[in-house]
Amino acid sequence: MSRASRKTVIQMPSAEEDRKINAAAKADPDAQPLSKAQLEAMVPLRAVRGRPKSENRKLLVSVRYSPEVVEYFKSTGDGWQSRMDGVLRQYVQKQSRRS
Repeated sequence: MSRASRKTVIQMPSAEEDRKINAAAKADPDAQPLSKAQLEAMVPLRAVRGRPKSENRKLLVSVRYSPEVVEYFKSTGDGWQSRMDGVLRQYVQKQSRRS
């Protein structure tokens, strides 16, 4: 028994069907076709998805801290990792001034 092909076949509309589709779209005020300028201004979804890229990229590292240090920063609420980073940055700045 042979297997049927599952390849999708896309059948494009004829020129007459295309004219009818465009006429119907132009007649519908809720479904106006995009202008050439609008089409050119479009960007792929993946280009705008997610958080914007930061100018100050951070490195992902694995570090072990004392439990009391982690508990203290976690007790300060959301954003504790950023506050911890801020404290370490201050330390680095003070140390680099001493040199």
